[in-house]
Amino acid sequence: MKDSTKRTLRTTLQTTVGVAVMLPEIVRASGVPESLPWAAGALAVAGGLARVMALPGVQALLPSWLRTEGGADG
Repeated sequence: MKDSTKRTLRTTLQTTVGVAVMLPEIVRASGVPESLPWAAGALAVAGGLARVMALPGVQALLPSWLRTEGGADG
C-alpha cells in the first residue's frame, strides 16, 4: 500500500475517533436534546467506538501504522 494511502486511512480513522470523543460536547453545545433518538444513538456509537479503540487488545490487532501507542509514527 502506498504511503500516501496509509496516511489518508490513518488520518480518516483518527478524525473519526476524535469526532466520536468530542460528539457529546458538540451535542451539548448545539442545544440538541440528548434524548432525541438520533442524538442518543450517535452518542452511544461514538462512546462505544472511542472505548473500543482504546483497548490494548484492539491496539494489538491494528497494523503498526494505525496504533496510537508504539506505532510507526510514535
